[in-house]
Amino acid sequence: MAQVIEQSVLPMPPFHRQVRWWILGLLFFVTVINFVDRLTLSFVAPVLRDTFKLSNQDYGFIVSSFVFGMMVGEFPMGWLMDRRGPRFGLSFAVIWWSIANALHAVGMSKWHFSALRFWMGTGECGNYSGGVKVVGQWFPPKERAFAIGIFNGASLIAGMITPPLVVLITLRLGWQAAFLIPSLIGMLWVFFWHRYYRAPEQHPQLTAAERDYINEGREQESGQGPTSLELLRLPQTWGLMLCRLLVGPVIQFYLFWLPEYLYRSRGLTLAAIGFVAALPPIFGDVGSIGGGWTAGWLIKRGYSVTGARKIVMWAGAALCAMSVVVVLANAPVIWGAALCAVYLGHYALSANMFAAVTDLIPSSATARVTALTGIAGGLSGTLFPLLTGWLVDKVSFKPVFFMAALMPAAGVAALWLLAARKQPVAGE
Repeated sequence: MAQVIEQSVLPMPPFHRQVRWWILGLLFFVTVINFVDRLTLSFVAPVLRDTFKLSNQDYGFIVSSFVFGMMVGEFPMGWLMDRRGPRFGLSFAVIWWSIANALHAVGMSKWHFSALRFWMGTGECGNYSGGVKVVGQWFPPKERAFAIGIFNGASLIAGMITPPLVVLITLRLGWQAAFLIPSLIGMLWVFFWHRYYRAPEQHPQLTAAERDYINEGREQESGQGPTSLELLRLPQTWGLMLCRLLVGPVIQFYLFWLPEYLYRSRGLTLAAIGFVAALPPIFGDVGSIGGGWTAGWLIKRGYSVTGARKIVMWAGAALCAMSVVVVLANAPVIWGAALCAVYLGHYALSANMFAAVTDLIPSSATARVTALTGIAGGLSGTLFPLLTGWLVDKVSFKPVFFMAALMPAAGVAALWLLAARKQPVAGE
């Protein structure tokens, strides 16, 4: 039977000595590195496409190769995080994808870049399965969405710094350096992570007071936890998978195709794209951190964890519907504001979507379920860029933006319809 651990009356150490925030800081920085690595291609795409004569469908194939690689790597990475722990698992993942990213500098064709993006994807997926597991171990339920919002919001910081950074490096040092420099930073991060990170029960700097606070409201697990097959039999697992399947491709479309859309359809220069594309991630960061904070605020005021998640996720889905305005509006101020609203809504939604994994699944299986959601997201993320490339070549960007407006709401509905049928999990 599950037992809820009570909060300790011991005084908490000052903020700067609370270990969980330092660990969250390391997760934040690796997520920045992760997204700088994956976004670099989209901002050198105009140069690569002109240099190597790549069509929209060629570019769509390269993007799909990355997402397909993430799908293939998701479960092995999730299994690695659950079995070996995030200390080893995240170290391995970052080294693995950094090597692949660095090798982009020697790419010369569609097939070279596709193979390297596939390799890179098999490692980058470990960022989220490892990160969600770390948050589940190190934070009480009321802080998890906020913590996930912070490290997930790092992707938006990457979205802000990548455009000017990559454009500057490309113009000064060449597009090859834009791949090499972030890869070296990733290797440096591994050194600090491996030295500092331990599980809560093993960390020498964790005080008894903070340990008790982390365990506040947590269900104590018994046994060895569920098997992977048992996880696939749970409706809550499938709800989480369907949600990410429908929500994930929307932001991937913006991350990978927005520079192309602004360049080809709106007529912006490369320098202008570097400025415009840096603005929406600011609002995405507000959504990511604010969405997590709002859920915690609602929980503290008496809402159930599930109720708080639903409110924030439905509000986020409503903002994502502004994708229609992005493509239909003519005034830059209007379509730019709608673009910012989409980012804000998506990241508020996704912070609570990932936190829902820790609500619905025991800690011993969170990395594997996160990986399963990644496989679902990878499947749609592999097909959606191919469909995008075909639609852009044959029709226009409009039908893609209309799909992006509707998919988040469908994902939220699928999650909570299936989560309502939640079944007990072995180990709880």
